[in-house]
Amino acid sequence: MTTEPDADRWRQLAILAVAMVLSMSTWFSTAAVLPQLRVELDVSSITSSLPAIAVQLGFVAGALVSATFSLADRIPPRRMVLLGSIGAALANALLLVADGLPFAIQSRFLVGAALAGVYPPALKAMSAWFVRGRGLALGVMVGALTLGSALPRLLRSVGSPRWQVVIALTSALTLLGGVIADRLARDGPFVFPSAPFVPAQIRMVLTNRRVMLASLGYFGHMWELYAMWAWIGVFYAEVLPDRPAAAALATFAAIAVGSVGSVVGGLISDRSSRTTAAGLAMAVSGSMALVVGFAVERPLLAVVLGLVWGLWVVADSAQFSTIVTEVADQRFVGTALTVQLALGFVLTVFTIFLVPWVRDLSSWGVAFLLLVPGPFLGVAAMARLARQPVPQPDRRPDTQEPAFVSPFF
Repeated sequence: MTTEPDADRWRQLAILAVAMVLSMSTWFSTAAVLPQLRVELDVSSITSSLPAIAVQLGFVAGALVSATFSLADRIPPRRMVLLGSIGAALANALLLVADGLPFAIQSRFLVGAALAGVYPPALKAMSAWFVRGRGLALGVMVGALTLGSALPRLLRSVGSPRWQVVIALTSALTLLGGVIADRLARDGPFVFPSAPFVPAQIRMVLTNRRVMLASLGYFGHMWELYAMWAWIGVFYAEVLPDRPAAAALATFAAIAVGSVGSVVGGLISDRSSRTTAAGLAMAVSGSMALVVGFAVERPLLAVVLGLVWGLWVVADSAQFSTIVTEVADQRFVGTALTVQLALGFVLTVFTIFLVPWVRDLSSWGVAFLLLVPGPFLGVAAMARLARQPVPQPDRRPDTQEPAFVSPFF
């Protein structure tokens, strides 16, 4: 049995987290410069959600292709991160020569598909370093994804107002992240069995009560999360109409603070339970969605509520797939997680589209109310799951073989 000094595993986690921050910066690169793109590409308020939706659908397509052909098992995770980063950087840069919305949508779809080769493999590479403290390590990695998603807003707030500069910088940062993962990270000592995606077993996955409760929690989480990330910047632009740099900085803070929430969620998960961590996060984030939109005329309150919302909206993210790895039939964990991920990301399409549409018809308060049912459905699912005989998180020392972890989270 293999052991590694604590310093080694935390160093590798830091390297992979930095790579994740940089590589995921292309996810919301267009959202950060949406006002300029709407003018440049003649995009209406109704169609302005399509580039963000394209990324989500691209990620689903990329994840399904990876799962179907077992790419995460055939290609070393660090090399997958590099390849995915190269693809995302190039696809993102295509926006610089876009001559209209259709071309931009195709570019964003390719970005999402390529990022499916970054996020899951990076988590798989990290998991090979951790058994004890894996909940915290997963929280750090999800926090890195969150910070990377917020990075374009920071570039927009402190850098050039030209949208082309933001797009070029995010492409360069994504490429740098892939190089860091491939060149500086090392393979971990813990090798765990892979879990293939078997479409024929989807029915068995969907009839597993505990898996479905965990997935319902995930679906509620996804109903809220990406719509919040996609439109909080437009909300703050209206809250602070005369201070665009301050609005961009507030948006960055509201998303980036989720990196702290992810670590907090991981700590609660390790010390209490997965269901407690997820339920608490969704209860708080759902409460913020209920009220933040009605504070549009009170800038300071809107910013504070947005920070609380951003802190908790992603704090539960790593817990749902971790629960599935613990409660699903171990023969079908890969299928269960692939189904959960695909359905969850498809679900984000509806709220990303509906929020601006309802905002135009009514107000931000009503638009954000659309997101409230998701987290509260998730809270109910976690409460019911907590009453099921769910295995406890593995707390064995790192000198033992790891519990099963899938490359999908």
